[in-house]
Amino acid sequence: MALVRLYYAGTPEYLICSRGVMVAYNWRIPWRLLLLASLFLAAVLLTGCFPSHSQSTFDPAGPVAGRQLDLFKLIFWTAAVVFVVVEGVLVLALFRYRRKPGQPLPKQTHGSTPLEIGWTILPVVILAVIAVPTVTTIFAQADPPPGERVEVKVVGHQWWWEFDYTQYGITTANELHVPVGKPVAIELQSDDVIHSFWIPKLAGKTDVIPTRTNRMWFQADKPGEYYGQCAELCGLAHAQMRFRVIAESQSDFDLWVAGQKTPAAVPMSSVFGIKGCTVCHTATGQDALAAQATRMASFLKGNPQFPAPNLTHFATRSTFAAGLLDRTDENLRKWLKDPETVKPGNRMQELAGAYHNPSMALSDADINALVAYLNSLK
Repeated sequence: MALVRLYYAGTPEYLICSRGVMVAYNWRIPWRLLLLASLFLAAVLLTGCFPSHSQSTFDPAGPVAGRQLDLFKLIFWTAAVVFVVVEGVLVLALFRYRRKPGQPLPKQTHGSTPLEIGWTILPVVILAVIAVPTVTTIFAQADPPPGERVEVKVVGHQWWWEFDYTQYGITTANELHVPVGKPVAIELQSDDVIHSFWIPKLAGKTDVIPTRTNRMWFQADKPGEYYGQCAELCGLAHAQMRFRVIAESQSDFDLWVAGQKTPAAVPMSSVFGIKGCTVCHTATGQDALAAQATRMASFLKGNPQFPAPNLTHFATRSTFAAGLLDRTDENLRKWLKDPETVKPGNRMQELAGAYHNPSMALSDADINALVAYLNSLK
């Protein structure tokens, strides 16, 4: 038999070994290490609890998100009470009724009718407390309130969002303008795979499914920019499938609508046409609407066509590449030169001849011309 001395986390420990087999051991984890690990875990968990974060659900800016947060709080605190009671009883039983040295086995009990009735009725009551508000919230938010509203058809693409304002004849991409204090009725469709439409501060997630139309609504109670995100894994660039909701006063919204309905009196850039940009991009709302039905029919036949964002009034947007980049000349040049580096998996890099056909490659002069053309689309 041998006595082996080891050091673990600075504390000497002794392992008694016989013929290479461990007989006894003792592990000691320093309390400082446990304290640091606990503080680190708490810090990580708390980073997701800042209401001011752009995608936090704890700072609702509309009635839909507000009522959903109230329901979440009810369910959370109900579950917290159940957890504390159950774990408290468990810990109490472990210490209060643990077997002591020399103590005989306790009297064995086989079933207890009062206890069984109690722990059957109690979960039913708890579920009712949760179920009733859940059902009433679902029904209350199924349809927007009666009265004037903005109607928008949202089409999810890999990997960007198309917004069609049916009542105004406007089609745009990745930036959804809405008036403050007015319900926005959303009709959700997909042009390819399953997506999920989510605006954390305005409304919860709703799936966007091919061949099916889902509906939701929201309302912004105060002006501002609200970040949206696809919440369903939909392919390589899923994480970059973002958008923004821009809530503004009714007068500012009316001005935006008027500007979007006015055709941009700008001749198409020769570079834009020669380099094949028009194969995927459209520049008028009606062209985009007509192309959508054709794309879906082709997709259902197994021959998908890949659309690109409508560029009508592109220069009035604050972002591009599905909300990934601010619309600046530098970012536009970076995107046009090498879109794959900016947004891996994007269709432009895959399909545009400028990126896989050397004879169509974009020169610096071509990129400057395209940047000037895009900035003129107001």
